[in-house]
Amino acid sequence: MSRELLIFLHLAGVVVWVGGMFFAHFCLRPAALKLLEPPQRLPLWAATLGAFLRYTAVAVALILLSGFALFFEAGFRQAPIGWHVMMTLGLVMAGIFAWVYGVLYPRLRRYAEAGAWPEAGAALNGIRRLVTTNLVLALATLAAALFLR
Repeated sequence: MSRELLIFLHLAGVVVWVGGMFFAHFCLRPAALKLLEPPQRLPLWAATLGAFLRYTAVAVALILLSGFALFFEAGFRQAPIGWHVMMTLGLVMAGIFAWVYGVLYPRLRRYAEAGAWPEAGAALNGIRRLVTTNLVLALATLAAALFLR
C-alpha cells in the first residue's frame, strides 16, 4: 500500500474519531443538557453513541493499522521520537476507547433501556470523563506529531 494512502487512511480515521468526540462533548452535550430531561436525554445518548462507537471502531482500527504500517516501514530505530510518542498515546487512547465501547456504553444502554436514570447518568458521566481524557491525549498526540520530528 502506498505511503500516501496509509497517511490518508490514518488522518481520515483521526478526523472521524477526534472530530466526533469534539462534537459530542462541546456541541451535543450542552444542547442535550439544556433542552432534555434524563428520560429523553439518556436514551438519545445511548442511540447516538451506538452509531458513533461503531464508526469509531472502524476509525480506530484504520488508525492503528495504518500507523503501525507507516511506523514499521520507517523502522523502529529510524522513526522520529514524535512517532514513538504518537504511537504510545494512540495505544492509550485506543485502550480508553475499548473500555468505553466494551464496558461503559453497554452499561449506559442497559440502564437507559431499564429507565434507571441515575445509573445511566453515572455511566454517561464516566464516558464523558474518558472522552475528555482522550481529547487531551489527542492534542498531545498532534503536538508530538508536529513538534517532535
